[in-house]
Amino acid sequence: MAERKEIIIQSRIGEVSVPHDRVLHFPRGVIGFEDRRRFTLLQIREDSPFMILQSMTDPGLGFLVTDPYSFMTEYEVVIPSADLKVLKIDDRRKVAILVTVVIPSGAPEKTTLNLTGPIVINSGAQIGLQILQTDSKYPSHFTPGMTPPLKNKAPRDES
Repeated sequence: MAERKEIIIQSRIGEVSVPHDRVLHFPRGVIGFEDRRRFTLLQIREDSPFMILQSMTDPGLGFLVTDPYSFMTEYEVVIPSADLKVLKIDDRRKVAILVTVVIPSGAPEKTTLNLTGPIVINSGAQIGLQILQTDSKYPSHFTPGMTPPLKNKAPRDES
């Protein structure tokens, strides 16, 4: 019997079919949901910079995320060397950096990006980690349109 190549899940945007190679493993879960370890990224619309980081097992658990560089050019993520090993990263340029997005109800102009808890994904290995930026030089939440304080740099490790 052939193995199914896709998994049907319920998500925040309805029933979706997820190819096995689009399932991401988060060894530590995400902050506040450490017991949720399997996620996928769902594109909301083709022309939207936003995606949903959707739990594969909990239809109600999905985080609105985006590539922060779509809104700002200056953002540096520190990836500790231990996390580089967990992520199986040998080339830091091959990772995706995402941040969670907060859109206050009825006030989309107050949308912010959470810069202190970026999500780092190694798509090749299908591994993700949310890495708290404890010594971040950025405000905890960035409002698109603000001028961030630092230059754009590739993710770096602490070693």
